Amino acid sequence: MSPTCSRSAPSRPMPAASLLGTVHAGRAGERAGSPRPIGERIAIYRNRRGMSQTVLAGLVGRSESWLSQVERGVRGVDRISVLIHMAKALRIELTELVGQSFSSGSGDDAHDYAQAAAIRVALTDTRGVRAVGGLDGEQPDLDALDTAVRELQIAYQAARYVAAGEMAATLIWRSQDAASSASGGDRRRAVVRLSAVYASTAALLSRVGEGSLAWVAADRTISSARSANDPELIAVGLHRLAQALLRTGRVDDAHRIATAAEADLATAAPSSASATSLRGALLLTAAIAAARGNDPRENLLLLRHARELADALGEDRNDYYVPFG
Repeated sequence: MSPTCSRSAPSRPMPAASLLGTVHAGRAGERAGSPRPIGERIAIYRNRRGMSQTVLAGLVGRSESWLSQVERGVRGVDRISVLIHMAKALRIELTELVGQSFSSGSGDDAHDYAQAAAIRVALTDTRGVRAVGGLDGEQPDLDALDTAVRELQIAYQAARYVAAGEMAATLIWRSQDAASSASGGDRRRAVVRLSAVYASTAALLSRVGEGSLAWVAADRTISSARSANDPELIAVGLHRLAQALLRTGRVDDAHRIATAAEADLATAAPSSASATSLRGALLLTAAIAAARGNDPRENLLLLRHARELADALGEDRNDYYVPFG
């Protein structure tokens, strides 16, 4: 064999069209010396991020069933744009996801949840801090705001995370303005809506891995709920905060906040079904924190307490869009 024949050709990025042929093959592409199948790689990186199939599928605009089939090699990914969005959601380079370099023609190297930037601006603007202080202005349409807040909450629980993120940034501004300008009997209602927007935003950010920003949104939830003097809304905010702390690995703080919030709510609203449901959700969050903190005894005690509350309720509930039952 001549020297020329034995020399390897320089490595070149694989064109996107060729890459899609490999990706679409699913497990059929698995053979000696080849990279891990794309579905297996997606599952590995998703699990490393602590992300469920429902969350990742929502971030890329696909169904959980579709993602499950991809990860199992039953079907392939037939659009390069989906792979790009998936890599961004997982916060990895596309080359890590597919196991080889290629040229996509895209100069976008951002790996954050795309909607987080606008949400961050809305949350950290000083008007958000002043909103519950009260300013004079045109009276807001609170009925329209109520409808928009429900749409945000429904989008979040349906795992439509891109749409929910786009709604959240706009609704934060609208709700802040409403809380600033409302007066009389509408004042408290507007602040309650603001708290609900912050709470849904915190839940969304925790789900997509933006734990630090979720912490800010949860803090805003608690502040506005306290302004409204609503113990159940305060508990919702503390639940969102505990969830954000779990996402950032602060299990001891998450456990402390969740258990204290449950005890406070038991005193403030002992006979309310919605409060009982929120208490159960707080106990489950504390139980997760205990498990991650290697405290099985505490985990078991919290789960037993949560089960007692669920039995007392006798039904599944979704108060304040916090499921429990």
